[in-house]
Amino acid sequence: MAGGLKITTGIIAAVLVIAAVAQARSVLAPLAAALFIIAIVWPVQQRLQSWLPKLLALAITVVVTVATCIAFASLAAWGFGRVGRSLIADAARYQAFYDAAVIWLDGHGVSFAGVWAEHFNVGWLLRTTQYVTGRVNTTLSFWLIALVYVVLGLLEVEDAGQRIQRLENRTAARVLLKGSKATAAKFRKYMLVRTQMSAVTGLLVGLFAAVTGLPFAFEWGVIAFVLNYVPFVGPFIATLFPTLLAMTQFESWPAVFGVFACLNVIQFVVGSYIEPRVAGSTLSISPFLVLFAIFFWSSLWGLFGTFIGVPITLAILTFCAESPSAAWIADLCGGSHEDKPAAS
Repeated sequence: MAGGLKITTGIIAAVLVIAAVAQARSVLAPLAAALFIIAIVWPVQQRLQSWLPKLLALAITVVVTVATCIAFASLAAWGFGRVGRSLIADAARYQAFYDAAVIWLDGHGVSFAGVWAEHFNVGWLLRTTQYVTGRVNTTLSFWLIALVYVVLGLLEVEDAGQRIQRLENRTAARVLLKGSKATAAKFRKYMLVRTQMSAVTGLLVGLFAAVTGLPFAFEWGVIAFVLNYVPFVGPFIATLFPTLLAMTQFESWPAVFGVFACLNVIQFVVGSYIEPRVAGSTLSISPFLVLFAIFFWSSLWGLFGTFIGVPITLAILTFCAESPSAAWIADLCGGSHEDKPAAS
């Protein structure tokens, strides 16, 4: 009876925590982004401030971090901009493709034109424009808040470590210190592996587009490289758009499906075969849990949750591995024996 009550209480507490995390996304999501960035850039800050004044080292670290983020965003914008301008210039071909598709659908009893006119009208366009504008404003506010957290967090990393070391609860202090260091190391390993695999994916996608004669081969490679940082969702987008372009470039549907299949094979081989072997046991985590984490955190925090879901899960498993009472969770979800805390 007591065991059942504990389980029920635990489930209720978990549901309440999840609801609170979802409701507080405007506060917690920028904080999670900031902690992730701090974990990655702290070694740079630490090395700079060993021979520069702390504030000057902080300024250099922040400028480099912001410049790197802007560079990645600019790459994606450049790639989609190049493709988008060509699509607009080649609108007549797409209109012809649209007309042919409508005629074919009408011949099979599907009134696509009526559905389009009913749902995709001026009102829909205005609502979409308002939504996109609102999302842009929200995104800018999000990263501005995250940047403030990063600046303040980098200033307090060493002080926070000293406060943790002074805790009377030595077990909690050990778990926090070792868990934080291990999590930061895994975050850096995660981004290093993700960068390497993104480069490989972008190269293979670009070469495939060039060999098959698909326009904008270099641009598709750049887009695949940038979007590969967002697990599952990014590769899907990087596969979908070249396939849509192939519909107007190749007159054979088998060729279009072949492009779609080959692009997915590239994404699958790199993401599911090469990446786990490059990452090794350092990032040992169940593929099922990876997929669950992406959908779970995206449902709570939207697009940003898609990106940060795997790092958050890595952090949770790492802290579990450092705690003797919760180490079984890390083992169950894919943690290796190397992740287990040493017996004291």
